[in-house]
Amino acid sequence: MTSPLADAQGRRIRYLRLSLTEACNFACSYCSPGPHRGGAALPREAIARLVRVFAGLGVERVRLTGGEPTLRPDLVDVARDIAAVPGIQEVALTTNGQLLDRLAAPLRAAGVARLNVSLDTLRPERMTRLSGRAASLPRVLEGVAAAGRAGYASLKLNAVVVRGLNEDELGDLARFAWRQGAIMRFIELMPFGEGEPVPIAEVKSLLEAQGIRLTPDATRGWGPARHMRGAAADGVEGLVGFIGAMTESFCEDCNRVRVGADGALRACLGGRDRVELLPLLLAGDDAAVADRIRAALLAKGERHDMAGRRGELIPMIGTGG
Repeated sequence: MTSPLADAQGRRIRYLRLSLTEACNFACSYCSPGPHRGGAALPREAIARLVRVFAGLGVERVRLTGGEPTLRPDLVDVARDIAAVPGIQEVALTTNGQLLDRLAAPLRAAGVARLNVSLDTLRPERMTRLSGRAASLPRVLEGVAAAGRAGYASLKLNAVVVRGLNEDELGDLARFAWRQGAIMRFIELMPFGEGEPVPIAEVKSLLEAQGIRLTPDATRGWGPARHMRGAAADGVEGLVGFIGAMTESFCEDCNRVRVGADGALRACLGGRDRVELLPLLLAGDDAAVADRIRAALLAKGERHDMAGRRGELIPMIGTGG
């Protein structure tokens, strides 16, 4: 490594979010409505090469996303490849949990240390409304239980809060997560799909009204979540994470870059710029890949403008979240 990877503002980039496929078995209204059965998927060999290049530039953490990454038949092998790359300290994965009951243990054995599972509701009819008819709450809950048994260093449950759909069960979600030994995280709706957002300040007020007492907590992770300590009247307690991209911007300490399943780099979640890496990866030109990554990050803006670009953004399923 010649010099640490940084963007135009000097923010150190240590975290790669890598989409493994654009296919998804859910149709979440807030992400990109409609089923995604096909689409791009980076070859396994290109993924390994890409991660080696990023590790050589100082990236230490890789999160595997999608689409839905568990739809890749070679997911466990891909995770094992990445975990073996020198310089990569941690491999994490985000999933909708539908197939996690059979994959939680193999993924943990392959080197995935941290797991995020999307869980927007505890009511089956609401899951159907939010995520489509293919989404099965019992299967997702079985996956969460399997993850708890597999011994991950961290298990987080993510809920996107959508007004009129699930803001009345935030307290129930927090209590459920804590009983699983997980952190509950509430995410402000971003303008990629449908629905009305609930600002993070209101989410905190709703939690208090639903019986969750919140107190300050300084816990920070690799990502943008800000945490508080939560406690319920029945004695169950734990951490609550809040991700407020729209009302509590996290741009000032951005440490991440995204590569989609098509092999294109996205320097900012809220941007439309794509920098093609796949042809260089397939050609085996690691130096050219590294140069292109550096150049893309030096062109990155200071802040996202998702609110001002509503309707122009690449769908969430195409960016890897």
